[in-house]
Amino acid sequence: MKNIFKYFFFLIFITSGIAQVDRTVIPGPGPAPEIKFGKAESFTLKNGLKVFVIQNNKLPRVSYTLILERDPILEGDKAGMLGFVGEMMTAGTKTRTSDQFNEEVDFLGANISASSTSIYASTLVRNQERVLELMADVLFNPLFPEEELAKLKTQTKSGLAFAKDDPNSISGYLSSKLVFGTDHPYGEFETESTVDNITVEDIKKYYQTYFKPNIAYLAIVGDVNLGEAEKLVNKYFAKWERGDIPNFKYPMPEAPLKNTIAMVDRSSSQQSVINITYPLENSLASQDYLSSRLVGFVLGGGASSRLFMNLREDKKFTYGANADIGADRLVATFSAGASVRGSATDSAVNEIIYEIRNLRDKGVTPEELATAKANLSGSFARSLENPATIANFAINMQRYNLPEDFYLTYLQRLNALSVEEVNAAAKRLLKPDNLYITVVGNGAEIEKGLMALGEVKRFTNMGDPEKQIVMDTEMTPEKVIENYLSAIGGANKAKAIKTSKMESVAEIQGMKLNFVAVYDEANGAFAQKVMMMGNVASNTVIKDGKGSVTAMGQSTELTDEQFEAAKMSMFIFPELHYEELGYSMVLEGIKDVEGENAYKVIISNPTGSKQINYYSVETGLKTKTESAEAGDMFYSDYQEVEGVKFPMMMLLKSPMIPMPLETKVEKIEFNVSISEDDMK
Repeated sequence: MKNIFKYFFFLIFITSGIAQVDRTVIPGPGPAPEIKFGKAESFTLKNGLKVFVIQNNKLPRVSYTLILERDPILEGDKAGMLGFVGEMMTAGTKTRTSDQFNEEVDFLGANISASSTSIYASTLVRNQERVLELMADVLFNPLFPEEELAKLKTQTKSGLAFAKDDPNSISGYLSSKLVFGTDHPYGEFETESTVDNITVEDIKKYYQTYFKPNIAYLAIVGDVNLGEAEKLVNKYFAKWERGDIPNFKYPMPEAPLKNTIAMVDRSSSQQSVINITYPLENSLASQDYLSSRLVGFVLGGGASSRLFMNLREDKKFTYGANADIGADRLVATFSAGASVRGSATDSAVNEIIYEIRNLRDKGVTPEELATAKANLSGSFARSLENPATIANFAINMQRYNLPEDFYLTYLQRLNALSVEEVNAAAKRLLKPDNLYITVVGNGAEIEKGLMALGEVKRFTNMGDPEKQIVMDTEMTPEKVIENYLSAIGGANKAKAIKTSKMESVAEIQGMKLNFVAVYDEANGAFAQKVMMMGNVASNTVIKDGKGSVTAMGQSTELTDEQFEAAKMSMFIFPELHYEELGYSMVLEGIKDVEGENAYKVIISNPTGSKQINYYSVETGLKTKTESAEAGDMFYSDYQEVEGVKFPMMMLLKSPMIPMPLETKVEKIEFNVSISEDDMK
């Protein structure tokens, strides 16, 4: 009986407790957790090297982070050089070859890396002296081998070839050049020509000028005490000689006086990459730094942000949207953007501007602020799990002249900010009438809609103003095609070619690909096999008014729309068949294609599928095709085959492959016999 009464009173207690909780009210945030991490002890060598030691004996590991504090450098016609410095320094020393160095690092289970402003090493405590010796070898004895620079140049130029056609990279070029200008370190980018200009002597000169202890900080984090650290640092870094370091000043970029729309026409794009940005002054030491983190999160920092909820959840324009208010000692940027379907481009831009303006004018709500604080607090706490974070804290406090408790009280200060304080900062930080609105997308589809928002200025894929090239008013798409057929040898010679077999080869990530294409125009048939290591990886066949693709043992029939799109590529010289197929053509002016002026002709089939062809103004030859399905194909090295010119080199850039695919024609035959087996 006593147990029954105990249970009865226990239920009353629990029920009354539950009844006191109002489930309609979002719980308020709890008190900010107290952050504790090792206090940085410090000392300075006679040569000026400032050292910070943060003891952490949770694991028997230690990391060494060396940071150089210098002004940003404008590289000019050597742009890209700074990106090579770290790789060159770790590519072998005067005492070790690159292979020997890497083998020693791997044997010790360590990690050593470098950049133009840092060297980093981490290892088990028992190996720290050997790893420090390797780190010092990189610092004092880099060899800078010529062959390493040649390899880095090749890799960089391969990446640049891809970036020039990647919409996100194009957006980055355009936004940075608009915000900072090309006479600012943050607004310049490497090109093939600037990369070619870089020499080993340039890298050596940079190293000899800037790798000096009097502008360096060394942060040591791990299972090591101050006495041990001081002994090791003196042993390996005391003889490092100080030097005079040049200083640079740059004008502060300013936001535009009014909203400015900048567009890059990328005809093969189905989506538009939108980035809305402007420069602002905001650093770790700024009054509004913490508020800027909260404002940025509310606007576009996560799945509950205003931009995400508007553009994705409500309008269904995109899979995601984001915004950020940066922090930088020299100059920071605001940015907000998304990748949206082409038809929604102008609407998405309008909604982003609306959300920026609405947040500035009406501010954040208490609920939004609580969510932002919780997310940022969690991110900050998780970052402390990385020893490098603690090292950066110690260095940042010196670099930015921050209070000693800046990071210790970070969460308390963040959570103490009121709605009124954050909203006052939002009014200072957000500029909805002074925006650079950059868009990379299909100009034919998006430009008219953007013009309703203001004047649209066109730019190239490298972020430079597009030059308006005057075209002969009498030029038509039919004349462009006529000139092309004449340039390859004449329409009659091209029409006389009814069949063809072509073999070509390419390489991707070290794997050799072989292509065999068979054309039978008399019977409306086409087949292409892609082979890898002697096996057929894919087989495309078009015949009898149908098409199929076989890959990985699975065969897929092409839909009517896919079939019509594929027909654009099933002819040896497609231009001969545009009229009979009912394709329409529009001449959209003269554009720059890899430094050459070319007529831009938009080809549309009856189902609405489009392909854009570019024909050289000077030679008449086709230089490029663009399509949303296949990507961009560049044609070069035209050679005469049986009286007709044909491109022997083709370069494909497509989002479906990780890097540009260069294909070389090894054999091509015209008017050859075609068997049934060729079309299987």
